[in-house]
Amino acid sequence: MEHLLTVLGKRRLAAQRGFTAVELLVVISVLAILFALAAPSFDNTIKSFRVRQASEGMKSTLYFARSEAIKRGGNVIVERFAARNGCTAGSTQDWSCGWQVCSPDCTSAANVLQVFDTPAKTTVTRTGNGISVPFNRWGLSNAWFGFSLFPTGGNISDPSTKGVCMSSNGRIRIIPMEDVPCTG
Repeated sequence: MEHLLTVLGKRRLAAQRGFTAVELLVVISVLAILFALAAPSFDNTIKSFRVRQASEGMKSTLYFARSEAIKRGGNVIVERFAARNGCTAGSTQDWSCGWQVCSPDCTSAANVLQVFDTPAKTTVTRTGNGISVPFNRWGLSNAWFGFSLFPTGGNISDPSTKGVCMSSNGRIRIIPMEDVPCTG
């Protein structure tokens, strides 16, 4: 009798292993439907992350340039890249290819203190024209300025839009889409 129970137990275990093809297809179908429903929201999340990364990078760059200008007695600039890594800027307001911090100028690689490459599919425009932002020995620029950052293909009314503003007294802040562009 014990032998018979052992044989029946082994057969039951063997019969219960794995999934049937129908069960596997049902699970895969449910996962595909869930992914199709979730994918559009991931796209907006990724756009927002890229814009936030670029705005934090710009803010960090400006703080770095200010501190270097104070340390070096001025002659520090933040300058945009006109072309870099397959990106080409359209105008002097377009900072979408990234930027660098240099002292005293950006004519030599030895003068470059920091480089920032803008995340893919992110547009960065400067308020007014200008390929560079100079800082004096007090870590101040000659006037207020601002940047608008938004997903490429969009505009400043996109919900992901951020602004980076620097007042003439040196205050740097990131502003939400409702307040873009910077007004001084």
